Amino acid sequence: MLGLAAVFVANAYLSRAEKAPPPEGGMTKVVVATVSLPFGSAVTAEKIRVVDWPANSVPPGAFRDPIQLTSLGKGRVVLRQIEPGEPILASKLSGEGGRATMSAVLAPEMRAVAVRVSDVAAAGGFVLPGDTVDVFVTRTLQDPAGGSQQITDVLLQGTRVIAIDQNANDTSKDPAVGKTATLEVNQVDAQKLVLAQQVGQLTLVLRNITDKPNPAVQTVGIEDLRDGAYVGGFAGPRARVADLAYLPPRPASAFRPARRAIPKNTNALPSTASVEIVRGTTGTSYEVKRYGSR
Repeated sequence: MLGLAAVFVANAYLSRAEKAPPPEGGMTKVVVATVSLPFGSAVTAEKIRVVDWPANSVPPGAFRDPIQLTSLGKGRVVLRQIEPGEPILASKLSGEGGRATMSAVLAPEMRAVAVRVSDVAAAGGFVLPGDTVDVFVTRTLQDPAGGSQQITDVLLQGTRVIAIDQNANDTSKDPAVGKTATLEVNQVDAQKLVLAQQVGQLTLVLRNITDKPNPAVQTVGIEDLRDGAYVGGFAGPRARVADLAYLPPRPASAFRPARRAIPKNTNALPSTASVEIVRGTTGTSYEVKRYGSR
């Protein structure tokens, strides 16, 4: 009896599912990936298929016919990772007959600059494509007195890493030590990176992608290499000039107390003083010189 009841319930459920109204707007065909498609992989017929998709929720740039992707001479390659079952979008592919180029993944008005890194300068290999980093520069600064000292400045904040060596797959998970990191920056920041590599050593520092840039960065000098909070031990020549230039003027005092006049003729104290010493019931007076008198 229990088996018959289970069969009856299952049939009733399937019947209701078959009678369920179709999605509003009907269904349409959309091309999706059947396997994971990383950066640089070619889109071929065996890696895609056509599925039914709600017509009112088709993402912009989706393909309806596999022929658009696999026609002879119209091959495309992946520029951004596509997961299995995900609609294939034009924004994640190269043009027809194109190839995977770094310029295709850059945001408008941005540049890609490669910088030298090492296992230490790239957070032990944990800096990967898609991460956000700050860029520090350590350099030697000459002072007017002829001396020099090393300082570290914050060169850039919130910079996106688009590749480590030749790996531009922003879904990479395994740490990898590379020799170069390609950063996405604007034109002026690209100039800063090129110059900074010539005058000092760059270090990439991982940061949380939700952190906001710090508007008041500091310069750290050798005097600050001690335990405790940063106290601003370093102040280069330009910093001192800037401090003087931007010091607020002292407000003029509205009330000035009158200076007390000092009399010119004052009676000097006598050079001696009288001291009385009492012995028993008899007192005797003595004249002694004051301290400092001649």
